[in-house]
Amino acid sequence: MNEGLDDEETIDVSECSNCEDFTEHNILRRVNMGEGEDLLIQCLECNEVQTIHLRPGKPIKITSILSDGAESQTQTVESDDDELISVGDVFDHSGVLYRVTRIDDSDTRSQQSMVASEISTLWAVRCDKCIVRITMTDGEESSSTSFECSPDKVFSCGSIMEIEGVRWRIRALHTGKGRTLRGKRAAIDLRRIYLHPPYNRDEDRRQYRR
Repeated sequence: MNEGLDDEETIDVSECSNCEDFTEHNILRRVNMGEGEDLLIQCLECNEVQTIHLRPGKPIKITSILSDGAESQTQTVESDDDELISVGDVFDHSGVLYRVTRIDDSDTRSQQSMVASEISTLWAVRCDKCIVRITMTDGEESSSTSFECSPDKVFSCGSIMEIEGVRWRIRALHTGKGRTLRGKRAAIDLRRIYLHPPYNRDEDRRQYRR
């Protein structure tokens, strides 16, 4: 069970109590402890020797609000109880990638990082693809549809886009904070795109009568 001190292996990094930093260590001895193990390690920077205790985390379920475009649903996401989760982390859930956007503690206060066991609610948005919803308005007629694109695809007010072979101009972009008639936004930040014909209807009628 115990290995000799001369059977050295290399461990990537560990926190050294003497250097007060993460440094490379050699494993001097390994002892199995149930489902985990204790390691006697030596810092390659200062030669400090210490024992670290490695134990597998216990699986827990975190209440999570997962968003895919404008649609959100509450689900449970599995994690180890001792895993550190931070805003911006990306994880897989049921074959879909999500990015953490908010973490709340038991007092519903937002935190940047928390150990999984202490998280009350987690918010995340789908980040492998986006469903963009659009409304097309031509005079008094309006219709809606949607399409998939990458989350980082940028849409700009005033630019031309083609839907099923028909050209439209982006009139407005709707984010979670309201509509904007100028500027640009990434697909992941959009709730809806509003499209109008790329021409002036009155001018078009005059030219048609000629």
